[in-house]
Amino acid sequence: MAAFEPALPLAVAYSGGADSTALLLACAEKWPRQVQAIHIHHGVQAAADDFERHCQAVCAQLEVPLTVTRVDGRHAPGQSPEDAARRARYQAFEALAIDEDAHKTLKSIAIAQHADDQVETLLLALSRGAGLAGLSAMPSSWVRGGICYHRPWLRVSGADIRAWLAGRGVAYIEDPSNVNQQFTRNRIRARLLPALQATFPQFRDTFARSAAHAAQAQALLLELAVQDLALIGTPPVIAKLQRLSRARQANVLRHWLNTAFDTVPSAAQLAELLDQLDACRTRAHQIRIKVGAGFIERSGVALHWYNCSVLL
Repeated sequence: MAAFEPALPLAVAYSGGADSTALLLACAEKWPRQVQAIHIHHGVQAAADDFERHCQAVCAQLEVPLTVTRVDGRHAPGQSPEDAARRARYQAFEALAIDEDAHKTLKSIAIAQHADDQVETLLLALSRGAGLAGLSAMPSSWVRGGICYHRPWLRVSGADIRAWLAGRGVAYIEDPSNVNQQFTRNRIRARLLPALQATFPQFRDTFARSAAHAAQAQALLLELAVQDLALIGTPPVIAKLQRLSRARQANVLRHWLNTAFDTVPSAAQLAELLDQLDACRTRAHQIRIKVGAGFIERSGVALHWYNCSVLL
């Protein structure tokens, strides 16, 4: 916390669990009367109302203002429950940021994810064959929707956080979903982290360094993608794309799809697209490949992405 100096006033994402309770307490002590708590009621678990009441009681004890926002955290078919909850949380944060009454106080939000969460994120990325963006894991700070988010504890283990909290006399709740090994992240926490601790005691630090190296390399790829997209145009002109190396084509196309359409191609989809680009040497050559929720098609001299729901 010593090096954590966010813009004030600060909001803390507060679930009522040990990690967010410790973060709220540490921030409230460091910046008295400049901290508020935000509790997102996902409406998924039966105990969600109890979580809310607990957060209200703790915030009253700490004399910290609390905002409770209710969201629909249910996941869509094919979507993971964790991803659905995460998206709902950030949408709620952004809605609060533009709220007429709250916008002056929601410029910075601190989130209690820690070193164990970072390791779990990196292992999940490795298991999925992720590229540099995935291997970069979670950034310590970033801006989204006009809000600066912070994760000040990415170098602190969950055990150290709980040890610090144990001596403070502040109650917290145990979310039963955190021990449900139906979720991959919980299986990693229960089975892999103890094995890593026994085999590589410094794994949290070394994994964090690897993620930082990946993030630095990804930042360079992003800079190159921005430059290349300016050269090939939006939408991308096929002839200009073909002047780039295959690796740069892949990099700029990923960037275009992600920034323009919030769509990420799979490795197989991108490889097929690059093969078809290489073969596209005549005006009559057609390109049509499914990517994400839509299709990339050739239209004239350029590539276009169309949403399936729009085409229907």
